[in-house]
Amino acid sequence: MNDVTRRELLLGAVAACAAPMLPRPVAARQPQTRLILLGTGGGPTPKKAVSAPATLIVANGTPYVIDCGDGVARQYVSADMSLLKLRHIFITHQHSDHNADYGNLILLAWSTGLVTRVDTWGPPPLVKMTKLFLEMNAYDIQIRMKDEGRPPLAPLVRPHEFHQGGLVMRDENVRVTSALVDHPLVSPAFAYRFDAPDRSIVISGDTAPSDKLVALAHGADVLVHEALWVPAIDQIVARNPNASSLKKHLLDSHTAAEDCGRIAAAAGVKTLVLSHIVPGGDATITDQMWMDAASKYFSGRVVVGKDLMEI
Repeated sequence: MNDVTRRELLLGAVAACAAPMLPRPVAARQPQTRLILLGTGGGPTPKKAVSAPATLIVANGTPYVIDCGDGVARQYVSADMSLLKLRHIFITHQHSDHNADYGNLILLAWSTGLVTRVDTWGPPPLVKMTKLFLEMNAYDIQIRMKDEGRPPLAPLVRPHEFHQGGLVMRDENVRVTSALVDHPLVSPAFAYRFDAPDRSIVISGDTAPSDKLVALAHGADVLVHEALWVPAIDQIVARNPNASSLKKHLLDSHTAAEDCGRIAAAAGVKTLVLSHIVPGGDATITDQMWMDAASKYFSGRVVVGKDLMEI
């Protein structure tokens, strides 16, 4: 290398060092508290297109499961969550599309290798349900204890019942409060609010329009609200011999998409997520239709929930 070439390289290096550094793009900060919709279809009938109601909140790496519809364990692992981390389960109300796999989620986690405590929370008869589920599966449990060396399951499960709204629990990750909502004839039925350091999330459970839910959700970052497409009710009930009773239940116990928007606006939330969608998986009711209905009264962000969607 001659002196001219060496000098040119040196000058180029000095110029590069003296050049102003271009700012690096700053990535949008993602919330540490994750919200994952495990199942977004409403009603007790298994559906091809959508899974039964279940929601997952992950705060500081700890999972909190809200409702346990049919297939919740499969949806949980499909969300890339380890069953060994299961710690808390919340039931909004005792309807089969919300509790059908309550016990199965715990049993399957234990069968996978869970050895730590699971606290469960919800309305009566949660304690009795837990006891009877363990009795129903006593044969399998005893065999696995002897054959596979697993610990007793019953001491690991601690159900907590409550009848009124208020503080449910708090730990190092979240503070959970509840409010009574209107879902006749099921009573009590609850909505839950999860307050973490970085965001607040409210799960409506099943409810007609509720002032108590509005108060619970006041100022929350996200409201996950059940949603009913009222024009489809007659089509939904047409195939049922108890059509008149079912129609009354749907109208009296659930919330139309437009009213979801009203509730979100009244509560002043930032994002409204429609879930527990009825009718679920109906391709004739487009996402845009759901969004337009809710947006009539709510100017914030509206999301139409999908299974395994993270928000």
